[in-house]
Amino acid sequence: MDINELRGVHTLVIMAMFFGIIWWAYSSRRKRANEEAAHLPFDDEEVEKRTLEQEKTENKR
Repeated sequence: MDINELRGVHTLVIMAMFFGIIWWAYSSRRKRANEEAAHLPFDDEEVEKRTLEQEKTENKR
């Protein structure tokens, strides 16, 4: 086996891993977890309260 054949096999393995990860990330079983992760920035109530307080103080100026 020469180095170019090894490089070709390596490329195929990496490409298969890439498509496997894409398939896993967008599978229907991951939909709920992906939706939860997408809403994480909006779930922190403390950040929302601080932002509202900052807006109120800026509007008073």
